[in-house]
Amino acid sequence: MKEQSSILGTTNSKITLPTKDLVGVRKSEPKKEITKETTKLPKPTGWRMLVLPFRINEKTKGGILLGNETVDRQQVASQCGSVLAMGDACYVDKDRYPNGPWCKVGDWVVFARYAGSRIEIDGGEVRLLNEDEVLATVQDPTDILHKY
Repeated sequence: MKEQSSILGTTNSKITLPTKDLVGVRKSEPKKEITKETTKLPKPTGWRMLVLPFRINEKTKGGILLGNETVDRQQVASQCGSVLAMGDACYVDKDRYPNGPWCKVGDWVVFARYAGSRIEIDGGEVRLLNEDEVLATVQDPTDILHKY
């Protein structure tokens, strides 16, 4: 873009900076955002794993809205959950688990109705299960009929 100077009648060019990277200057790393929710979760130790119980929809297929107490009660009695974290000794014992681990982080697992230790966090609860309390893995938690 050219600009005319009203006083001298000359044209001045605006300075544009190159978009190329500067040699010898290190680019700054993008900052990782730490959310409060991830820092609130307990880290499992040893052979324990952190599981988030499956939470039913707050609305039934027929359109009936369920109360918060009903949804919370169902989550406590849930038999299915997503593995959030595993302790450092989970499934390490080759004598007990010769075929390797039964599950990994991100898997949906089935466990006994009241298995593990329930820990209340903001927004619900999580469970700390022992590695041997996992009964099965499932692809989709909605395939399991959830009743309390």
